[in-house]
Amino acid sequence: MLAQRSNYPSVPVMSMDTAQQRLNELVDDARPLARVFFDEGYSLYAVGGSVRDALLGEPRKTDFEIDFTTNARPDDIARMMSNVCTALWEQGRAFGTIGGTLRANGVKAEVTTFRSEAYVDHSRKPSVEWGDSLEVDLSRRDFTINAMALDVVALANGAEGVRTFFDYHQGFRDLAERRLRTPTEPEGLFRDDPLRMLRAARFAARFHLDIDPRVEAAATAMAESLRKVSVERIRGELDLLLMTERPSIGLDFIVRTGLADQFMPELALLQLEQDPIHQHKDVLKHTWAVVDKTSPVLTLRLAALFHDIGKPRTREISEEGVTFRFHEIVGAKMTRKRMSSLKYPQSTIDDVVALVELHLRFHTYKMGWSDRAVRRYVRDAGALLNELNELTRCDATTRNARKAATFAKRMDELETRIAEVRAREDLNRLRPALDGVAVMALLGIGPGPMVGRALDFLMEIRLDEGEIDPADAATRLRDWFERGD
Repeated sequence: MLAQRSNYPSVPVMSMDTAQQRLNELVDDARPLARVFFDEGYSLYAVGGSVRDALLGEPRKTDFEIDFTTNARPDDIARMMSNVCTALWEQGRAFGTIGGTLRANGVKAEVTTFRSEAYVDHSRKPSVEWGDSLEVDLSRRDFTINAMALDVVALANGAEGVRTFFDYHQGFRDLAERRLRTPTEPEGLFRDDPLRMLRAARFAARFHLDIDPRVEAAATAMAESLRKVSVERIRGELDLLLMTERPSIGLDFIVRTGLADQFMPELALLQLEQDPIHQHKDVLKHTWAVVDKTSPVLTLRLAALFHDIGKPRTREISEEGVTFRFHEIVGAKMTRKRMSSLKYPQSTIDDVVALVELHLRFHTYKMGWSDRAVRRYVRDAGALLNELNELTRCDATTRNARKAATFAKRMDELETRIAEVRAREDLNRLRPALDGVAVMALLGIGPGPMVGRALDFLMEIRLDEGEIDPADAATRLRDWFERGD
């Protein structure tokens, strides 16, 4: 149990009893580690996200992990953790961090020496100095909501009448008031690690926080310093932002401040000029709406972010009004280039590019969904069919109720037609009735372009007519070959 309830502030964010219970659970999880640190005379504090999320009542994720800070140095941390952990990971040793899985309960723990860190000159990696003060360590944290600490050594060993909750920078109050502030001047913290400016976007989006004006002003003034940070770290932070409940809160922040210009300048260009004669929707706000509507699946969220990225380059004004012809094709090429520069995995790039290129495909079938149209749509979407359908639905952000209802009805019709055709034939195997080996044997030809043409001919039959008997396919292929088509 916690030593004294008076050690904790009242909790307007959640009930006091719930907060007490969650903090007790945190102490219980940490107990095996806390005891070994206590026995050797070292401090150990739970810090950061685990304390914040406990106070917020956030559900635990499957990869739940507790971060700790201590006055012990990395060698001593590793030695003590080896006594209570099944395995250690030491990739972060240079930054004072040792991780492990507690043998007693399977909880993952990362323990870091009190420290301060800063980027030096043009280095993309921060330099690190060890410290001996919890207060100083917490003051270097990115935001006040992550700068609270719980003394698990004292609590796990039954300390009475001592302070066990440390909140030097009113992070608890900021949680309650839904405000994002830095423990000290934001300029200094952002100078130490410019990635914190992107983290501001993520935390604001995740917890629906109002960003302190001083934080936004500092990010705006220091946006160019983000270039010091490796592209892999930037990409990782962008991915975390996109997986929040309302990414638009953070995305709008990174565009307003100019942070996006440092790694994805195409976003700001979506703020297309609006004119009173040739009206069109605000593409940037539309993009935010589409991202927010999609399910929190990274490939889908990235496709929503990039889907209209080709519009600025294709915008034309004619007698018909404003048009963006072939913006999906241009946007797909731009998406591949930008995601490659951010070093996304090739498979992720390919999937997102395909969704961007196909996101208007639904609208090409204005005459209704014949079996032929259904097969072609399913074939082109491939394994991304569900994602494409969702992106297409989410792309409809009109406020016109009649138009929205009409569009939704058409999408429902498409999905019904796919189900009907799928019930009659295997849409997962949209292949020619004969394979390449059979084609060569039938026509008496060897490998070469003619085999590909023959397979294309058979594939067109498959798409137009559905599944046909191999014997019928052979007859029609022989006639096609003899005609020399």
